[in-house]
Amino acid sequence: MMTRDEPLPPRPGRIALPGSVSATPPLPASTRALLDSGLERLGLELPAGARAALEGHARLLLAWTPHINLTAIREPADVAREHLLDSLAAVGLLRSGGVRRLLDLGSGGGFPGIPLAIALPESTVILVESIAKKARFLGVAVDALGLGDRVAVRNARAEALAALTGSPGLPVEAVCVRAVAGLGAVAGLAAPLLAPGGWLVAWKRGDVAAEIAAAGPDLEASGFGPALAHTVDVAGLEDHRLVVATLVRPPPRRAHRRAR
Repeated sequence: MMTRDEPLPPRPGRIALPGSVSATPPLPASTRALLDSGLERLGLELPAGARAALEGHARLLLAWTPHINLTAIREPADVAREHLLDSLAAVGLLRSGGVRRLLDLGSGGGFPGIPLAIALPESTVILVESIAKKARFLGVAVDALGLGDRVAVRNARAEALAALTGSPGLPVEAVCVRAVAGLGAVAGLAAPLLAPGGWLVAWKRGDVAAEIAAAGPDLEASGFGPALAHTVDVAGLEDHRLVVATLVRPPPRRAHRRAR
């Protein structure tokens, strides 16, 4: 039987990839310091186990990415800033709203869903990823980080989940979307997955006023109220924004559509 310290058996023609954090190189001291500084700026004090899990996620990502292209970001410091800290920028917002049931739409390498699950220990999280090899990584990471009791991986498109009435874990209180599609396009995907009063939280960059304005008709048609943008207080992420829209009425039965 395979133990967690053994690499995953390779598929035909492929090398074995690590199935545990201990099988990956540690992060450089400079990257750990950058992560500490960012957590302080965000006002997040994490217990030692959660702090180690954040690093473990980054280590697994860096080990797998050269082989299945989880992300274009390959430097440890950039992973810490652009992925971990960027994901964690929503923790304060989600805590303030009492959000405990999350869905990460188009999770990719696990962002923002896995860091949010680590920092919000009372939360349950669904990671939705349509690409099988990325979903396989997510399953390995969730198991290796000890999150399997409250984080589920779904290898499916959002449209398929929305069509499943009473699907386990649904509806959720927040749908998180990072680097998937425009705000208007994801509004229809997110709405059927949300409970009344739930939030669509989209990670954006720069001046988002034009995108918010353009997405207004799609947001309204899907049952959302006006979207609001929140800044991110982390060095190097000053142009990042969290755009939040609240589901104020039930969406039309066919509100969900394919993101483009």
